[in-house]
Amino acid sequence: MSYTSIALEHKENYVIVQLDGGKVNQINTAMLQDLKDVFLALDRDESVKGVILSGRPHGFSAGLDIASLASGGSEYAQDFWRCFHETLQVMIRFSKPFVCAITGYAPAGGTILALCADYRVMGQGPKHVMGMHELKLSMLIPEIFSDIYAYHLGEKRAWEAVQLKQLFDSDEALEVGLVNESVPVEEVLVRSEIYLKSLLIVYPPAFRETKRLMRKNLLKIVDGDLSKKITDVVNNFSDPHNQTIMQEFMNNFKK
Repeated sequence: MSYTSIALEHKENYVIVQLDGGKVNQINTAMLQDLKDVFLALDRDESVKGVILSGRPHGFSAGLDIASLASGGSEYAQDFWRCFHETLQVMIRFSKPFVCAITGYAPAGGTILALCADYRVMGQGPKHVMGMHELKLSMLIPEIFSDIYAYHLGEKRAWEAVQLKQLFDSDEALEVGLVNESVPVEEVLVRSEIYLKSLLIVYPPAFRETKRLMRKNLLKIVDGDLSKKITDVVNNFSDPHNQTIMQEFMNNFKK
């Protein structure tokens, strides 16, 4: 199967999945569908024992493709949010070792993709940040995003960070528990591979079942019927106020 927004590098018994959807890897429907398809396929592939999700050097993902959301209309929005929810469901349910190599800028939606992993290694640098800063644009953080963020930070700390529109550099993200390692950006992928290999020696059924048991509350976020959550976020982003905000964002971006 070929993919338009990701690139795969097959190693001896694991795969590196690199986001490859343009200069800043903005998250659109095509990228989400590719991620969903590849994680499903790799989970079924018995020759693949683990996965690393990475981005471009100095840029993991800039977050949602606001331009497409602003101009795509209601049908695009419905497809986008359905695909995003289903992709998160698949990535969080992924049963094998899953490490995320955060090679740079990773706010908002980029943060949520990273938080699906079992372990995160983040590159150091003043522009290498993660966190949820949607209130800076007076935009809603969808329920599934909020739940995943609060699972990792704790509800009280997550809400404080959201109110402050706080983005964390790699050392700060390590301190609050959003990532597990903070290293020079050129070492991110190397460290990710070293850690993944340490998990690959574990008997797979033991890893798979322990992962399921230790992440019960995270799994609850994505288990079951997601249709109401999808409908709620589509309705919110269809609100004229939010449409105006997205259009203003795009106008400012072009300037």
